Amino acid sequence: MIMRWLEKWRAFRAWFERRGMEPFVAFAYVGLIALFLAAVGQFYSPGKGFSYLIAFGGDDSRARLSKLQKIDFHVEQGSAGYDAQYYAQIAMDPSLQNRELPKVVDNLPYRARRILFPTTAYVLGLGRPPLILEAYALQNVLSWLMLAVILLHWFPARTWDYFFRWAGVLLSLGLCVSFRNALVDGPSLMLITLGLYFVDKKRLWLATVVLGLSGLGKETNLLSGSALLPRLKGRWKEWLLPLLRGGLIAVPLALWLCYLSIKLGPVMDPGIRNFGLPFAAYLHKWQAVLAELPDAAWPNLGALWGLLMLISLTVQFLFFVLRPCWSQAWWRVGLSFVLLMVVLGDAVWEGYPGAASRVLLPMQVAFNVLVPIGRGWRWVLLAGNLTLFAAPFVLEPPATEGYVLGGNSSLFSTSAGQAMSLQFGQGWYASEGSRSFYWSWARGNATQEIRNPHPFIVNSRLRFSIFTVDRRTVRLKFNGEELWSTRLGEHQSVSVSLSAVPLRQGKNLLEWETDEPTVALTYDPRQLAFVVQNLRLDVFSEMPAKKAP
Repeated sequence: MIMRWLEKWRAFRAWFERRGMEPFVAFAYVGLIALFLAAVGQFYSPGKGFSYLIAFGGDDSRARLSKLQKIDFHVEQGSAGYDAQYYAQIAMDPSLQNRELPKVVDNLPYRARRILFPTTAYVLGLGRPPLILEAYALQNVLSWLMLAVILLHWFPARTWDYFFRWAGVLLSLGLCVSFRNALVDGPSLMLITLGLYFVDKKRLWLATVVLGLSGLGKETNLLSGSALLPRLKGRWKEWLLPLLRGGLIAVPLALWLCYLSIKLGPVMDPGIRNFGLPFAAYLHKWQAVLAELPDAAWPNLGALWGLLMLISLTVQFLFFVLRPCWSQAWWRVGLSFVLLMVVLGDAVWEGYPGAASRVLLPMQVAFNVLVPIGRGWRWVLLAGNLTLFAAPFVLEPPATEGYVLGGNSSLFSTSAGQAMSLQFGQGWYASEGSRSFYWSWARGNATQEIRNPHPFIVNSRLRFSIFTVDRRTVRLKFNGEELWSTRLGEHQSVSVSLSAVPLRQGKNLLEWETDEPTVALTYDPRQLAFVVQNLRLDVFSEMPAKKAP
């Protein structure tokens, strides 16, 4: 029996070795991809898909495109949202013919320069707004998987050293944040890496096409055109063709800018505070991180992640400056982004985790490709990839939207894609916690709205716990009629289950009322009234309409 298993193991190992792979290392590659896909699945919300990743903000005073008003998507209450909410709306009409776009997109001429990924989302979504939204949210996932495959060219599944370099890119802070917020940096890195793959294969015209397209994804992607430059000591004639290719790389973006200038006016705005004096913003970031680091505590570890980012980028910077190797295409690309790093402004560095880790992602790949293999370089490699330790926190599944939808899943949405939902209105702070325990603080009287998309009344149940730090009465009204009330003592918590709540078609209003003023706690400066914990809306079946007397 043992001999038979040994023979099978030898055959199994030989199969991998014939393909240039080590079995256990290959399993680690597959395992990392599986873990990433499992993390992606945690961001799915019934009826709203993966729209959480786009980060639409509830505090944004701008209106949404009318095309979005009929779609159910995640809105983060108490937040201004993030950049993807604008690019996702551009994706609804990449030709920019929609007259609503200037009203709903901040600085449309600046955003519209990055038209490639809104366009690909439009194509992948077949021009249908619900699918476009999903396609835009998931482009980073597709790009991550494609990047994982392309990187095997430099980091095959042969050694643990290669695995660390491969994982260092895929789990880098910049790439994880790009996925987490559906930004353009991840797909941009995939195109740049694909272009360098073609350079490595001596298919320079194909590389020119790919890198040219990448410029439509993000302007700084054009810096990767340095990969096409010839050797420094070559004859001047050897520069003619590379310079021609470099010019062609800029053509797609130049043509698009011409279209934008006709359509929208001046489009050369570099972005507010995106650039500054050499190293000035970099040093400001160091000062901010070192000042806030002593106060870093679980779960607010932003200063720690900022420190890891600064150390990694500094190590990468020094590697390219102190170890020049012009003959390597990846070194030329890395140096281009080193020069960009020097002049990045405060807007790119400030905040946690900050945009610098995303903007300089090509430098991360170039570093991992070029650091020599050997014991003497392991600490350098580790120092340049420290941000991968932040990946589990960045990819942590989001808290709920303040409630969980349960019961009969067939009632979660209609065939037209309209979702059963509970939305927080006025009077609430942003929901907090994890999927297993979550809560929403009210700042006084507050409202919620349950939307029933079905053409019939739905039987439902509301379950929650309510807690307050002082004595107060809390009442809950449903569509204008009192549904429940209680008197709470200091630091008292009550669990509540309200059955047979009839959800009429369309909007159903929940009104939370309290009789005492708000309070501020020593550990929380907000004005607080009461907190609703683990709110759950269960929908069961259609209810017969009440007959008129």
